[in-house]
Amino acid sequence: MEVTDIGNKEEGKVWHRKPTPGKSVLVTVVRTAQQAKTVRFLHVAFDTTGDSFLAGDHHGNIYVFDISRNRFRLVQKTGQACTALAFSLRRTTEFLVALADYTIKCFDKDTKQLVSWMRGHEGSVSSISVHSSGRYAISTSSDTAQLWDLDTFQRKRKLNIRQSVGIQRVFFLPLSNTILSCFSDDSIFAWESDMLICKYQLPVLDCGPKISYKAFAVTRDGKSLAAGGRSNLLHLWCLDSKQLIRVIQMPTQVRTVRQLEFLPDSFDGGASQALGVLSQDGLMRFINIHTCKLLFHMGSHDDAITSAAVSPNGRHVVAIMDNGSINVYSPPPSQVAVVSGGGADDQDLSNVKVKVRSEVVQRPAKSLGRRTQVKVLRPPAGSTAEDKENELPAGLNKKRLVALLKAFGEYPAKYRMFVWRSLLCLPENHAAYSSLTDKGLHSAYLALNDKYPIKSHKLQRGLQRVLSAFAHWAAIFGEVEYLPLVAFPFVKLFQNNPMLCFEVVATVIVNWGQHWFEYFPNPPLNILSMVENVLAHHDKELLQHLVDCGITSQLYVWPLLETLFSEVLTRDEWLRLFDNIFSNHPSFLLVTCVAYITCCREPLLLCSQKQDFEYFFHHRNNLDLGAMIKEAYRLMCSTPADIHPRTMLSDFTPLTKGQYPVFNHYPQFIVDYQSREREKIRLQEMEYRRERQEVSAMHADFVRRQAKEETYYAQQELLQKAEEQRRNILAQEEEKLTQQRAKLAAMKRELKVKELQLLDETKRRFLKHQQDLRASQVQRLDLEISRKHLFKEQERMGREVEEETEVRMRRAEQEDDRYGELLHCTETNTQVLQESLAEACQLGLDSDWQREVAERLQKVDAEQEKKRERLAELHRQTLAEEQRLADTVRDVAGRKWDEVMSSRAHLQEQQLSRSTADKDGQKLTGVRSLCSTRGPPPRASGTTAVNVGSSAAGPAVRHNSATSPKQAGTNMVFSLDRGRAQLDSSERQLLKEVRELRQKLAARAREGSSASSQSVLTLSSVSP
Repeated sequence: MEVTDIGNKEEGKVWHRKPTPGKSVLVTVVRTAQQAKTVRFLHVAFDTTGDSFLAGDHHGNIYVFDISRNRFRLVQKTGQACTALAFSLRRTTEFLVALADYTIKCFDKDTKQLVSWMRGHEGSVSSISVHSSGRYAISTSSDTAQLWDLDTFQRKRKLNIRQSVGIQRVFFLPLSNTILSCFSDDSIFAWESDMLICKYQLPVLDCGPKISYKAFAVTRDGKSLAAGGRSNLLHLWCLDSKQLIRVIQMPTQVRTVRQLEFLPDSFDGGASQALGVLSQDGLMRFINIHTCKLLFHMGSHDDAITSAAVSPNGRHVVAIMDNGSINVYSPPPSQVAVVSGGGADDQDLSNVKVKVRSEVVQRPAKSLGRRTQVKVLRPPAGSTAEDKENELPAGLNKKRLVALLKAFGEYPAKYRMFVWRSLLCLPENHAAYSSLTDKGLHSAYLALNDKYPIKSHKLQRGLQRVLSAFAHWAAIFGEVEYLPLVAFPFVKLFQNNPMLCFEVVATVIVNWGQHWFEYFPNPPLNILSMVENVLAHHDKELLQHLVDCGITSQLYVWPLLETLFSEVLTRDEWLRLFDNIFSNHPSFLLVTCVAYITCCREPLLLCSQKQDFEYFFHHRNNLDLGAMIKEAYRLMCSTPADIHPRTMLSDFTPLTKGQYPVFNHYPQFIVDYQSREREKIRLQEMEYRRERQEVSAMHADFVRRQAKEETYYAQQELLQKAEEQRRNILAQEEEKLTQQRAKLAAMKRELKVKELQLLDETKRRFLKHQQDLRASQVQRLDLEISRKHLFKEQERMGREVEEETEVRMRRAEQEDDRYGELLHCTETNTQVLQESLAEACQLGLDSDWQREVAERLQKVDAEQEKKRERLAELHRQTLAEEQRLADTVRDVAGRKWDEVMSSRAHLQEQQLSRSTADKDGQKLTGVRSLCSTRGPPPRASGTTAVNVGSSAAGPAVRHNSATSPKQAGTNMVFSLDRGRAQLDSSERQLLKEVRELRQKLAARAREGSSASSQSVLTLSSVSP
């Protein structure tokens, strides 16, 4: 087994040594990228011949492997991983790739260019099935299946399902127009591909185990269907009878079927018998579906297969291995089988369940170096009509098509575009067309919408792009005015494929438009003369009538040619006509013009006005198109050779491949002159538009300025009116302000008088307060004196108690001494009794004396305790009175200061008459003299300290008192007649005295608080 590493090569050999015949694995293909990392291959797909296959890897690279030529080539880099491939299209160089972004792209493997891009799926595309004709394709995802037309790359149908039922697979049956759809609920439906009408449904099995179909395979004749899933059972269906004909049980090692593929044989006539079953263990087992014998297998447990593809000729099997490589297998030429059980063919096949035994499998014997000669049989001559209809070759026979056209009058609608592309031999030059479109829109068709307004923007842009491509191809097409009329029906027909539209129109112009541009810019007189000669030969009466009415061929022939009959025919009639035009010689178009005129001779003979003829040849008329086409064929055959257009026109010539031909069949100097004139006109038009824009801008500027001036004058007028109104308002406000000032002056005078009255009232209230304060101080002094007397009495009583106690103690000592002397004098025998008696007497006296002393001490203590409580209560009352007195003094001082400041302000603002000032001065003088005569009562504050010394020193009581400061008003007598200087000096003196008064009050308050604290300390020292 040879291993080929393609690496980053873009082309090379598949194997470097020819594989030995009889080997099962011809070659293993791997791809390693940088750092020796293996890039996995994901999908493979064979072409229709079976000699080449596509392979897509995880990086998005698409390779073509040609087994017959031993070559591989990198054909595309998509940049993303592919999910499905298809390589059996009608155009053998094209292939389809489903990508991870849910889109499908069509590429050309030779040019490596993008042909089309199909969008519409909302999920990952799992499979792509191509019709046997290569024209249609079905793409399947988990939620939808879509049918595509590969000629126009348009979506024709879309199959939507419920979310609860998923799609397993949708594919075409070989050699038929039937679509088979398989769903996750094991239901299988067959549809007709043209109208998507359900043809039949296979019955869903109610009995037996549920398989849950996942894999499907159909034989080449489309008559047998094999289905498998999550089981080791395979169901074999007959699609002709719609019945399950066999259930095949795989070996026990098979638990799930991943993929099914029939292995074609050249001698089976399409009814394949070998079925490849890829299971979960990575082995692909090939069995015979009729004898239920296990033939051979591919892969192993160590080298497992993930997916596989079988070539249409059955010569090769390409498998993607579990490690990401590709193995190319060659099935054995003769399939050796071992029978697992006999008599299976004689039983009823409707309920047959055959078990495949894997333990008796034998490998095919290797050949001795000689290859088996296989003769490929051609299909039998008696094949069915359906097979002939669906087996469409790459090229068509024109004679057959013409015969078919004459029999039916037109080509089938679904094959018309395919037939036209084959008849016109379109080269499909993608690169050349792209180079034309890359030049952008031509200047001649920038304003196409103004002359030819089209409702559809898409159609308008398509027409503009195609015409611009023609103008870039040849200069004359930028000057031909009727080119949009010629191209429009084809643009509308091929609006999804502009390249095909361009090539169809170009082919029509090159072949059916021969000699049209020789008399440019005039109509082609030579072509019109040909038509007129043919008409003169076949209908002289009608031509004479046209000549008598002054109608030339430019009026009855040229409108038909420049629009290609699109104005006088419906869409279906036009398509039928061009089916015949494209299938015949280019002169058929001119003969068709004569046939149209002759078929309409009756209404034309009735017309006599030029306007009637113009209307007739520019509008649709009641015409039998079949009769007209028959007449055209008759004219083609009956027209003499000397006047027949065939002799003057060349045969059909297709466009060249790769690049489009040079088109210069026109008067160059006229086209160049018209191009220059058109360019000059375009420049003049641009200049005119620029000047017009400037004039419009100037006019707009003038209108804007005029509007600004009108607005300015209107604003000025409004401002003048507002100014006059404001002046009137100011005059009224000034008048009101004068009245308010007069009222304010009167109010000020009243306030001055009230202030003077309040000042007198305040002074009287202050004097009364001073008197009350003196009386309260006297009462407080009386209380202090009485308290001190109480203290002195208490001390005296204490001293008396102490003195009496000492006297009694001395007496008791003297009595003790005396009793002792008496006791010593008594007799010895009576000494004990006398001592006892003396001790008893002494104890009695002591106890009496102690009891009396204790009672007196208790009385003294009780009296002292009462005196102390009374003194403490008096002390608290004294402190409260002192605090209230201090607050009152502060309030009075503050009010006095405010009154002094207000009096200063009033005196400064006072500008009354001298008589009023004298009266006020006398009043103030009387008030101040009264205050100086009475004087404020002195404020006494003192502290009393009581000291208790020894018994010899008596109590000392110290009383300190201080007189209150002078009042601020005693020395402040001034007259209003004095000058300003005296007023200021008096004011400063008053402020100074007020400050001194405040300082003294604060000092006295501090002395009172210290004295109270000392008295408390003294009381605490006196108490025992």
